[in-house]
Amino acid sequence: MKESEKRYRRLIEASHDLLVTVNLQGNIIDTNEAAVKFTGVDRETLTGSDFFVYFTEPDLVREVFEEVLAHESVTNVPFTLLHTNGTHTDVLFDGYVYKDDLGTSLGAVIVAREIAEKKWATELGLANKELAFQHHEKEKRANELSIANEELAFQNHEKEKRAQELSVANEELAFQNDEKEKRAQELSVANQELAFQNDEKEKRAQELSVANKELAFQNNEKEKRAQELSIANIELAFQNDEKEKRAAELVIANKELAFQNDEKVKRAAELRIANYARGLIEASRDPLVTISPEGKITDMNQATVKITGMSREQLLDSDFFTYFTEPQMAREVYQEVFAKGAVADSPLTLRHKDGKLTDVLFNGSVYKNDQGEVLGVVIVARDVTDQKRIATELNEAKIAAELATELAEEAQAKAESATQIAEDAVKAKQQFLSNMSHEIRTPMNAIIGFTKVVLKTEITEKQREYLTAIKLSGDALIVLINDILDLAKVDAGKMTFEQIPFKLSASIFAMVHLFETKIQERNLELVMEYDPKIPEVLVGDPVRLHQIILNLVSNAVKFTTEGKITVGVRMLVQDAEKVILEFSVTDTGIGIAAAKLGSIFDDFQQATSGTSRLYGGTGLGLAIVKNLVEPQGGTISVKSKLGEGSTFSFILSFNKTLEKVDSDLGLDIELETGFKDVKILVVEDIALNQLLMKTLLEDFGFAMDVADNGKIALEMLKDTSYDIILMDLQMPEMNGFEATSYIRNELKLQVPIIALTADVTTVDVEKCKAVGMNDYISKPIDDKLLYSKIIRFLKDAGYDKKAAVQKIEDLQTKPLTCVNFDYLKRITKNDTRMAEMIRLYLQEIPALVQTMKKAMAEKDWGTLKHATHSIIPTFATMGINPEFEDIAKAIQALAANQLSTEDGQGTSEETMAMLYTLFSKIETVCALAAEELEGKLVALSATITG
Repeated sequence: MKESEKRYRRLIEASHDLLVTVNLQGNIIDTNEAAVKFTGVDRETLTGSDFFVYFTEPDLVREVFEEVLAHESVTNVPFTLLHTNGTHTDVLFDGYVYKDDLGTSLGAVIVAREIAEKKWATELGLANKELAFQHHEKEKRANELSIANEELAFQNHEKEKRAQELSVANEELAFQNDEKEKRAQELSVANQELAFQNDEKEKRAQELSVANKELAFQNNEKEKRAQELSIANIELAFQNDEKEKRAAELVIANKELAFQNDEKVKRAAELRIANYARGLIEASRDPLVTISPEGKITDMNQATVKITGMSREQLLDSDFFTYFTEPQMAREVYQEVFAKGAVADSPLTLRHKDGKLTDVLFNGSVYKNDQGEVLGVVIVARDVTDQKRIATELNEAKIAAELATELAEEAQAKAESATQIAEDAVKAKQQFLSNMSHEIRTPMNAIIGFTKVVLKTEITEKQREYLTAIKLSGDALIVLINDILDLAKVDAGKMTFEQIPFKLSASIFAMVHLFETKIQERNLELVMEYDPKIPEVLVGDPVRLHQIILNLVSNAVKFTTEGKITVGVRMLVQDAEKVILEFSVTDTGIGIAAAKLGSIFDDFQQATSGTSRLYGGTGLGLAIVKNLVEPQGGTISVKSKLGEGSTFSFILSFNKTLEKVDSDLGLDIELETGFKDVKILVVEDIALNQLLMKTLLEDFGFAMDVADNGKIALEMLKDTSYDIILMDLQMPEMNGFEATSYIRNELKLQVPIIALTADVTTVDVEKCKAVGMNDYISKPIDDKLLYSKIIRFLKDAGYDKKAAVQKIEDLQTKPLTCVNFDYLKRITKNDTRMAEMIRLYLQEIPALVQTMKKAMAEKDWGTLKHATHSIIPTFATMGINPEFEDIAKAIQALAANQLSTEDGQGTSEETMAMLYTLFSKIETVCALAAEELEGKLVALSATITG
């Protein structure tokens, strides 16, 4: 590759704009580094790929590309490039057709220039001016090419004359040859070769038409062609004089001509590459300049002419630095390019000859020849005038915003006092809700708990029927209490809905049973209308459905003194996946006035002002019903006539399922075997709840001790070890928060603590986590949920079946282990993955321990902090006792504290002693873990390979 080609290639690569060549099918055949940057795709992948897929609107880009092929050029079309990481870049799309020597279109050169903002009108105006200038330049080139073509035609004519003269000479030589037959054959071959050569010359002439676009290069080629023609004329004259030796000379001439043709092919290819490179350079809107080591301009593009206002002739060989407002600074940056090899984004200002200034970012890199000698520098000056203007505007906006902020701060000061009042009110409300929740839910806990206990005993079917109704009612009442106490949830419509299988008919009939006594007392008739086509088991939220039915039937009973109450369920639509049902509750009560029907579902609304006084209630029931129906995608409506009665109906959809639901409402719990000698401490102050917990835990097969408050619990923990603590929150003497904090911080016990809370607000839940509780469960206690949480914590602590049965034997016959292989197996799922994780541990952890040790010796607190941070997660991953994680965190905190001081060498002896004490524990447990893991890895390897 010649120096000119290399220079052009460096200019192309120096451009910050995407420069690609695309064939007629839209596939990329060449590109620069900027294209890789904008798309995130490497050169090899870009080459040959579909050009349009790298835009957010590929079809529109394809249409513009077709327009380029049709009109030979398109400029300033806005598009958006798509990077592989998902980011977008807004660009202006310029395209120009490039052709072969015969004028046939081969494809297009595409330039995509990044734009900071979409002020197309201004930029298009500038682009049109530049396009007009380019068209003018093209016309000049066309005139020059016309002259060059005429001269080339003359040369071809001369060559044809020489060919004719050579043909005559050959005929004469054949006539004179004694061996006429042989000569005729030789002459025929020579004529065929000459005809082929003439055809090749015509092709080369056509190829030279493209090469003539660069006039300077054309002149050099013309001189070479003249020399070649001169040699050819000398050879022809010599051939005429030496006709007898023509045959031998003709062979030599043919060899020389073949060599010349090869050279022409090479030059034509070089010209095409040079023209392609020049096209890409000229397409760039940034000034591109090559400069000699002395600082003289050796080449430039049209953008340089435009930004300086100087012609190419004026710029060529001129001092590059004179076009900057600070020539000395430009010279220093230029010298820095030679020193470092490249400079990027140095801010300078170019001066137009008319005085206009342009802010640019100076980017430069040296270019060398094949021997590594520096030939000069390639400079790209990116116009950043708009960016600086935007920055100025942003600064002005910032100043305006600061003034506005001062005004806002004055208003904020006034609002803060009002905010404080509102916050105090919210805190008072939350405290009230917390206390209210505890007081209401505590007796409900006992009612529902003991109902479930009685259901497990020997009772009659009628008793079971009524107790089941009480349980369902209690469940619905608890959810209703939650919604009433948390008014914000109702107002915001943030209720949650389960999707579980349940028997719809059993749920509806159980709810209606609750009102049998009340209905009988009023001598009312209860009618059930249940569509038998409804599937037995559906998927939905049965508790929320109970609430809706409970409210509507309760309303009907309350406002009906004679007649009947009808509860109906009918199927509206059924398909393979779901059913849509309509529920209705009709009464013959007092009815509702037409004027009140529109607001009957609003909060705290009654049909008349005297309704509450005569019948009781707050008017919240129907509002809650609406908030339960509509979030599930349902609708609710009412029809009523004053004095005749009302019908409340709602429509809900339920998914169908093939799952079966036990008729016993899931009261029995399948107990896991292998958990023996489990001892639980219950911290609870209410005797009724103590009795309930004792009943439940005995059913689970667990031993239990009771503490009436947190203070008593602490005394018991000093003498007795427990597997689980169930901790109530609100107690006299010492509440659950205080007791848990003491257990964690003073007694240093890691026994799992599950909070028993009657509160529905999130305040106490966050406090539970903050003081160190592991989990919580709401009252009334769900026995299944309680059992599952206890079992989970027992398993997490390594309390499995084998450990429970052989606890004493294991302690006597086996050494203590620090790695929990059961936990490791559970998270890795298989032996292969476990072996892989163990190998990673053995590769990384011993090295981290040594890094920590070295960092402590050198008092390199940053390295110690980083290494300790990296080792902390491995304790949990390997199931190692959490106390070692706490020890590592303490080391990390001490390292961070020393790092924050100015001089780490001033670390006290006490601090160093503490660090070494803590580190020795980490070092010991990591070594023990490595030993255990190596043994396990040997066993796993044998299993896997076997």
